[in-house]
Amino acid sequence: MARKTRVLAASGVALALGLTTAACGGGSDSDNKGSTSNGKSEFGAAITNVVNPSTTKGGTLNLWSSQDADSWDPARGYYAFVWNLNRLYTRKLVDYAAAPGQAGLKLQPDLAEAEPTISADKLTYTFKLRSGLKWDDGAPITSKDVKYGIERVWATDVISGGPYYLPNVLDQGQNYKGPYKDTAPDKLGLKTVTTPDDSTIVFKLAKPYSDFMYLLAMPGSGPVPQKRDTGAQYGSKPAASGPYMFSEIQPGKAAKWVRNPNWDPASDPIRKALPDAINLTITTNADDLDNRLLSGTADLDVGQTGVQAAARTKLLTDPTLKANADAPNTGFLRFADMTPVAPMDNADCRKAVIYAADPTAIQTARGGEFAGGDIGTSILPPNIAGSDANYDPYNRKQGKAQVDKAKEALAACGKPNGFDVTIAARNNRAAEVKTAEALQASLKVVGINAKIDQYDGATDSAIGGSPEIVKKRGYGIIITGWGADYPTGAGYMQPLADSRFITKNGNFNRSEIKDPAIDKLFDDAAAETDPAKAATIYTEINKKIMEGAYVLPFVVDKALNYRNPRLTNAYVHESFGMLDFQALGVSDGK
Repeated sequence: MARKTRVLAASGVALALGLTTAACGGGSDSDNKGSTSNGKSEFGAAITNVVNPSTTKGGTLNLWSSQDADSWDPARGYYAFVWNLNRLYTRKLVDYAAAPGQAGLKLQPDLAEAEPTISADKLTYTFKLRSGLKWDDGAPITSKDVKYGIERVWATDVISGGPYYLPNVLDQGQNYKGPYKDTAPDKLGLKTVTTPDDSTIVFKLAKPYSDFMYLLAMPGSGPVPQKRDTGAQYGSKPAASGPYMFSEIQPGKAAKWVRNPNWDPASDPIRKALPDAINLTITTNADDLDNRLLSGTADLDVGQTGVQAAARTKLLTDPTLKANADAPNTGFLRFADMTPVAPMDNADCRKAVIYAADPTAIQTARGGEFAGGDIGTSILPPNIAGSDANYDPYNRKQGKAQVDKAKEALAACGKPNGFDVTIAARNNRAAEVKTAEALQASLKVVGINAKIDQYDGATDSAIGGSPEIVKKRGYGIIITGWGADYPTGAGYMQPLADSRFITKNGNFNRSEIKDPAIDKLFDDAAAETDPAKAATIYTEINKKIMEGAYVLPFVVDKALNYRNPRLTNAYVHESFGMLDFQALGVSDGK
């Protein structure tokens, strides 16, 4: 949520039950579109094209970030850039194609040798694995490794923090507790997933579920070798099924990958594995990171959330620098969750906050229309089917605070003179802190006195994602952002608004929405295989969330990012809203 995700959604609800998705609409707009001439770079070129295409191998890719991974454990990591980097070392049965534009939204076989065989009633999916698959230690990758990896998603008491979709689909009343509490001798006791042999895995659903394949493309659906699983510590040295394996992990400082000697390129239709090594350096100084980018000593900011103000000015005024920059829509919506902490447990008090918030001031705090994004009007961004560009229930598009309406709402909630509230923001996200400050100033005008509490973004899952901690600290408003876990309305909104997704840790329904009508609508959409009909259901869910005033939308996010001119095969991947890290190479071999 606030930190994620993870995955940019396309504007077409695709797929019913097969692998190939059919997406409509893109991640860029007319202001940001670029083009290439023989693969050469221009401003925005990587949004729709491959910049500097190459098959040259060698050299070291130097990545930097102002944020450490939340976890390198495939089942726990939930940051967007972590899911992107996960493609270096974790393969799944299916994954998103390595291509720019619409083609990148198609799922294709990865560990699986082909698309699954699906029963006529759409309840049974049977996959066959490719032959010759190996772990980085040379051991074979089997269907049991895939099943075990999937079972770990249930074990939220040990490895919390990641997405929690699969249990809602596959548990089916078993109340499975995960492999660490599994009483079966082989620890593979989840009944709805079976492995008839080492190359076959079968999934049995209770009812047709139109988004099921997307769940199998998440990192947490990747294989894990049981003998190497260290539970909560697995993220300190995860096994590699992809072309790279970790050679070093220093929490808060660095991570390094080297080639996996047991990865066979003939078995992998997605990854080309061009660099010999990949280094990630963590810094707490975002301006220093930008300076390194512009000077060429860093290749890329993996956060891909945009450069800071000083670098932004340089990029947009220097034609040479600008030619190596892109400003795509990221697929994220930046917004605030309003929690059940009093008085935010009152809908009218929440509406007072929405009306008092100055849309333009907050947009400016996030970088303006160009680098910050367009003013948001609801929880469903425009690149998800079911979104309505004209739906603006709180009249935010006009760009001004609505003081009179805010005061009316304050009177209705019994707080005519305003109230005190705490705004929580991650201390390592400068744009979030500036957003909180702009919101604080807006609220002051109508008598709402906001205190800002900055907390460590690396602990977001355990702080912002813990309803207990949120209540204990008195967080009434949490500054956050969200990108779709997979490209449908459910992939975007369900973790935010389905009461069944509220967890003790790693919670992303931070408004703690508990509306049976909303929960039922998600179920209705999941069973609907007609994309157009599903989209109308997501439209209704969006309206119910906004009518409840559970969230304050800020902007539909854009990010102005710089890429080192030496990078090859640079393109924005639609499923992540950022460059596809696994595709990158370096032209100078260094």
